[in-house]
This record gives sequence, structure tokens and C-alpha cells, in this order.
Amino acid sequence: MCAHLAVDRWHSAAAGTLQGIERMFARPLRARRAVSARLGPMTIELIPLCTATARLRAPFILPETPLGTRAIAEVTSFDVDGERLRGHLAGQAAADWLTVGPGGIGTLDVRVLFETDDAALIFASYRGRLDLSKGAGASPAYSAPLFDTGDERYAWINAIQAIAKGEITEDGTLLTYEMYEVR
Repeated sequence: MCAHLAVDRWHSAAAGTLQGIERMFARPLRARRAVSARLGPMTIELIPLCTATARLRAPFILPETPLGTRAIAEVTSFDVDGERLRGHLAGQAAADWLTVGPGGIGTLDVRVLFETDDAALIFASYRGRLDLSKGAGASPAYSAPLFDTGDERYAWINAIQAIAKGEITEDGTLLTYEMYEVR
């Protein structure tokens, strides 16, 4: 549909009436029925994945950006230790791009590359929340890690969603997570 025709149809329906919206989409909205599917009782399993420990440099602080205060902390070491996953930081391109809103709620944005003990490279990224309103170390950090690898031995990790709960030290330099695979 041409953009100007779509705009004209929108303007004719702009009165916000149900009839105007029906005309805009050329089909009655009342005829639609809600569709619901019952999946039955759902359970969520948490399978231990690893303990991840990250050491952070003092952050670069960018106060009062349009999204809040940014604290960019480079990761100096990253170790994962679990039954199915063990490894250490690969290279130096790893950091947490934390954004803290006016109420002290932080949004984590972490990316790290690590190498397993058997030489597979795995990229991990996660977003999450951290309540800093009472200071660092007062509340846990929650995150949802995803992993990417091209190594066939670890192809299983590409398909999982993980969750993690972590603690950060008061000085903000050490972060320890317990990570779980969600099933």
C-alpha cells in the first residue's frame, strides 16, 4: 500500500471509533475471537551451569546521559567453573556497560569472550538488573545470559537460556554469579 494511501486511511479512522478502525483494516474487529491455548501445568527446572566470577576495573563514569548515568567497567578476569563448563577470559574485549537510572536501578549490559579449558571459544552476553539505591553490594544482581559458539563440543550451549543471581562487592570490583540453565 502506498504510504499516502495508508496515511489517508489512518486520518479517516483517526476519530478513534471502532467503525473507523474497521474501515482502516477493511475487516470487522468484532468478528475476531480470542484464541487461547491451554498448555497444562508448566514447570521450570533450574539446572546448575556454573559459577562465574568477574573482576572489574574502576568504571568510566558518564553522568547525566539521556538514559541515565553510564558506568563502563572493563572486565579484567572472568572465570567460569561448573561441571559442564570451565574457562577463563579470552582477550581483553570484555566489559559491563551499566546504565543507572535516577532511582538507582541499574541495567546490566555485559559481553565477554571466554575460552574453555579444552580450547573452545564461547561468547557470553547478558542483560539484567541491579538495585544500587542502597549502594553497591546491598542487593543481588539478576541477569539472563545467552551464549554463542561455533565449537561442536559446546553446541548445546547455543540452545539454552540461562539465568543468574550474583553479588557484587561494596567496592564494585568483584562480581560472582551462580548461573543456571532454564528447562
